[in-house]
Amino acid sequence: MFRHALSLASMFGCALVLVACGNGEPPQQLPRPVMVVQPQPASEARESYPGEVHARYEPELAFRIGGKVVERLVEAGDRVRKDQPLARLDPQDVRLQLDGMRAQVAAAEANLRVAKAEHDRYKALLGRQLVSQSQFDNADNAYRAATARLQQARAEFDVASNQVDYAVLRATSDGLIAQRRIEVGQVVAAGQTAFVLAADGEREVAINLPEQSLERYRVGQDVEVELWSQPGRHYLGKIRELSPAADAQSRTYSARVAFSEQEVPAELGQSALVSIRRDGEVALAVPLSALSAEQGRAHVWRLKADSTVERVEVRTGPFGEQLVPVLEGLEADDWVVLAGVQMLSDNQPVRPVDRHNRPVELAAQE
Repeated sequence: MFRHALSLASMFGCALVLVACGNGEPPQQLPRPVMVVQPQPASEARESYPGEVHARYEPELAFRIGGKVVERLVEAGDRVRKDQPLARLDPQDVRLQLDGMRAQVAAAEANLRVAKAEHDRYKALLGRQLVSQSQFDNADNAYRAATARLQQARAEFDVASNQVDYAVLRATSDGLIAQRRIEVGQVVAAGQTAFVLAADGEREVAINLPEQSLERYRVGQDVEVELWSQPGRHYLGKIRELSPAADAQSRTYSARVAFSEQEVPAELGQSALVSIRRDGEVALAVPLSALSAEQGRAHVWRLKADSTVERVEVRTGPFGEQLVPVLEGLEADDWVVLAGVQMLSDNQPVRPVDRHNRPVELAAQE
């Protein structure tokens, strides 16, 4: 009896609760405050790449002959003048070769004197018809061969003399030693790089471009360069050179950016930031936080005139550091939710504010 009375009381209590909740309609959803932004023009969307200031001309200096380094006269960072000695090889071997070639020249000269004397004697005898024509021809050929051998010996002597000079490596122009790659006592081969010289004159910035973005860049394209030593100051420039092949390790393409201005206070080795404006089919760009994806499809939440949001699928371009280019799906006067996009649903009422926490006037988007 007691249990039956308890069951009735429970049923009666549940009925009172249902009556208190009304007629079963869901409670009204309160507007969620959201921060919204408008897509910015793609002309303001840039891709930036770090770089380093280099000289436009950076020849790799090397000995033209092989040998053992006996003296190194400069270090990396030293300023040098044109024709200034930078390093020396052991000259003993090339001097011995020069002495040998000098002896060969002397022997060739002596041989030519003998051949000339024979030639003159046979020529006189031929005029008196005391020797045959064939005998004179043999003497004439010997004389000609001796003349050619002397010319060859003198040419080889000049080569050996040059090699003595090649034992001293000299700067090809005024500039700064950017790299040093040899040590005293090292045996180097002919053509092996000993120094890298940063020649005085124009400066430019070396950057590396990613493989997936290469098609958007071309030689002659305008860029902006900001030196990290001068924040906030931008210099105009152009892409002067673009490598046709990717680096085997980094898989990036090296590029050189030349300054448009004649005199830019850029020192060798300084860090720089090169900004390249996107062009082509990109129309708008939105912040990274405004973009979401589901099942491989990117979308944003767009604000409607009735202060609700709707999910809009968009087609995007390559992601930047802060912005995402939007190729299709948005208009310039749309408002999109900036943050908290994972908490939204279709037709959800919201209270939109801008970055400065000011209410957004919906009439502006109608």
